[in-house]
Amino acid sequence: MKKRVLFYLVALVSTVSLQSCVTNYVVSKPATYAKEYKTDAKLVSIDMNKMEQDKQQLINSFLAEKAASLANAKNSIKNSEIAKAIMHNKTIDNILTEAQTYLGTPYRYGGMTRNGIDCSAFVLSVFGAAAGLSLPRVAASQSKEGETVDKENLQKGDLIFFSHGRRISHVGIVESVDENGEIKFIHAATSKGVMISSLNDSYWGPKYRFGKRIIKENGEAYNNLATTTPASSGTHF
Repeated sequence: MKKRVLFYLVALVSTVSLQSCVTNYVVSKPATYAKEYKTDAKLVSIDMNKMEQDKQQLINSFLAEKAASLANAKNSIKNSEIAKAIMHNKTIDNILTEAQTYLGTPYRYGGMTRNGIDCSAFVLSVFGAAAGLSLPRVAASQSKEGETVDKENLQKGDLIFFSHGRRISHVGIVESVDENGEIKFIHAATSKGVMISSLNDSYWGPKYRFGKRIIKENGEAYNNLATTTPASSGTHF
């Protein structure tokens, strides 16, 4: 009898203990999952935030690099334009400086030296010495070089051409353009040799035909002037 009672007690205690374990397991397990879920969500959120920050840093770095590249390109272009302008001004200054050394040189038809020179020989000698260019020998051929320039846009160093009739027979180099638009040019005239005259002059004004620019703004020549044209019997004055 005692053994049977003891058996029932043991069975009862075991049953109660088992139910307690099951209850604890069922109740406590969801709480553990919820905690783990919250932790994982937090980690995912942190990772997403870091990815977004890294993405923004990458974009900012790209934009900064692009801005720096554009700034460098602009500076390079600016420096290049400045260098071209300096080269152009230096070339024109060299041409006019060389031309002025001929002032007072007597005129001589067909002459090509400082003892006597005609208008086209004067121009080709100046451009050859100051800019390394070989212009054609006669004015009519020189007038075909370079780029045509309107009278109101003439600048120092441009060539200007004249004629008595239809054929170009005289050439000069623009020496200055003042604020009032008066154009002065240096040339070899039959009357006084190499001298400076004005397009406002009653003699030269009506004979003016057009202007040509031989030197570009970057200091280079417009045309290939490597070859020369043989002298001809064209009129010079």
